[in-house]
Order: sequence, then structure tokens, then C-alpha cells
Amino acid sequence: MIIVHHLETSRSTRILWLLEELGIEYELHRHARVNGRAPENLKHIHPLGKAPFIVDGDLVLAESSAILRYVDARYGNGRHSPQAGTAEGAMHDQWLDLAEGSASFPLLLPLLGRMMGGLPDAMAQFAAARGKDVLTYIAEGVGKGSFLMGEQLTLADMQMVYTLEMANMGGALDSYPALQSYRDRLHWQAGLKKAIEVGGPLVPSSWARL
Repeated sequence: MIIVHHLETSRSTRILWLLEELGIEYELHRHARVNGRAPENLKHIHPLGKAPFIVDGDLVLAESSAILRYVDARYGNGRHSPQAGTAEGAMHDQWLDLAEGSASFPLLLPLLGRMMGGLPDAMAQFAAARGKDVLTYIAEGVGKGSFLMGEQLTLADMQMVYTLEMANMGGALDSYPALQSYRDRLHWQAGLKKAIEVGGPLVPSSWARL
């Protein structure tokens, strides 16, 4: 049985979402934050000392996208992933990686800045410009479909939900009604509802409209 090490109000919810969608039994180890950070005892299990990570037999695996790919391939028969080696599969992988690549940093910066009393002007301008670029790109990617890859819920959507939650908490989605609707559709998914029920909210309540 897969063991999931889940840090409260974190990216770990993505993993729980996939497991719930697949209907896989798993053992959940919940970890509370200590002063906003992962507890030190996680380093006894994984050297990075952060979650999510899973234990599956001898495998100890971290990083959300790697875990999602592994679980879907091994236990879901690729149910939530377009076929590898196709144009659709390549685009899906781009969205999956973009959520924690190009998108995450500029959307997280304003939240961090507000918690620390503000960002330097140059950094604030960078975050605003890059945040606008990535949100516009994601909105265009969703287009008139239900999800990033059309009508099929995929790993990319599960990865993107936390990124959108950061943007929403900072007010960045106010100018993107299409992304607000997309975020709502993600939250309507039974698997995400169950993941939040089991693991708690996606992000800290302290982030709300800082």
C-alpha cells in the first residue's frame, strides 16, 4: 500500500486527489507545519525534509509531478495522462511542468511579499509582468474547454490547482473570469473534494486576500 506523507495546506493535496480519483487505498501520514514550515522529522524519511512524498515498497519518491506520473502510470494505467510520444502527450507534459516551473514563482512572490511587508519595486514589477503572462497563457490553454486538455481531467489539471489557488488568494484571478470558472470546475471534482476532506484545505487561510 502506498504511504503518502502529507503536509497540511500544501501541494500534497494534488497526490491525494489522484489517489481518490483512481480509488486506490493508501495510508495517510499527516504532518502539521511548525512556524509555517515542514517539521524537521521529515528529514528522517526523505533528505529534502519536505512533502509531498510517497513510500511504495522500496521506493521513496518526492516532487508532485514525479509522484503524479508514477502513480498514474503504475496504478491508473495512464488514465489521466494522454499517450506519451504524441503531440497531445507533449502538450500535457508542458502544462504539468509549467505549474511548478514558469507559473509558480511569479504568482507566489506577491504573497510572500505581502507577508514580509512588501517586495522591492523591481521584483514587484517582474512578478506582475510574469504573472500576467502565465495567467493569460493558461487562460488561452483552457480556452472553451472544461480542462487544460479539453474535456478530459488530467494530471496537468491536478498539478495546476494549487498554482491557481495561490493566484486566487492574491487576487490575481480577478481579471481572468475564465480562470475563475476553470478553478471552480476543478473544485467541483469529487476526487478533489474528498482530498480536501481528508487532507484539509489547499492553502493557509492566512493567505486569503492578504
